[in-house]
Amino acid sequence: MTNNLHYLKKIPLFAYLNEDQLAEVEKVIIERNYQKGRIIFMEGEPGEAVFFVKSGRIKVTKQTGDGREHILHFINPGEVFAEVVMFDNGTYPATAEVIEDCTVGLIRNADMEKIISNNPGIALGLLKIMARRLRISQQQLIELALLDTTRRAASMLLFLASEQGRQTEQGILIDISLTNQDLANLIGTSRETANRILNDFKRQKAIEVKRGQVTILDKYKLKSWL
Repeated sequence: MTNNLHYLKKIPLFAYLNEDQLAEVEKVIIERNYQKGRIIFMEGEPGEAVFFVKSGRIKVTKQTGDGREHILHFINPGEVFAEVVMFDNGTYPATAEVIEDCTVGLIRNADMEKIISNNPGIALGLLKIMARRLRISQQQLIELALLDTTRRAASMLLFLASEQGRQTEQGILIDISLTNQDLANLIGTSRETANRILNDFKRQKAIEVKRGQVTILDKYKLKSWL
């Protein structure tokens, strides 16, 4: 079994396919390697392919009206991204940036359409991925409208812990490098405000920050800000 088939089996979108079907998918995969900081595609560019991450991590961002960056998602190994272009043949609605050296597989839209026509269940899988991301985006919009910045920061750290966290002796480590600017971009505030909030959380011994990584020491203290 090839390396791509090995990864395809681990991706929920393709996991239910048999080996013959997976072999058909594997034939059309184009594999690319990117270094940290590289842009895979920019918001507004023609949407030509669906991607999945084999290793590393991707940050998906959108430009706000005043030119600021807003982080939408972090994409982990085994996850699909840019799936939305499959359904409208439009442009990429966001920018994908590499935050850890990564290997990605891409399937061009025309090839993906053929795969879906032979395996309609994949379309349902894509819609489920899109629905989940829509729920997350809606929650972010609600919090931006209704919560103050401290509550938004606490909510976002708890969310990242659930999505990207792993348990350590100290607490839940958010397993991505998260700068103050990244947190600011996630919750829609300035870097200075994000820095002040993180320092407040540290003084309360709710979190610890080392080498750009946040560990939640006491999730109940964070929840007390909500």
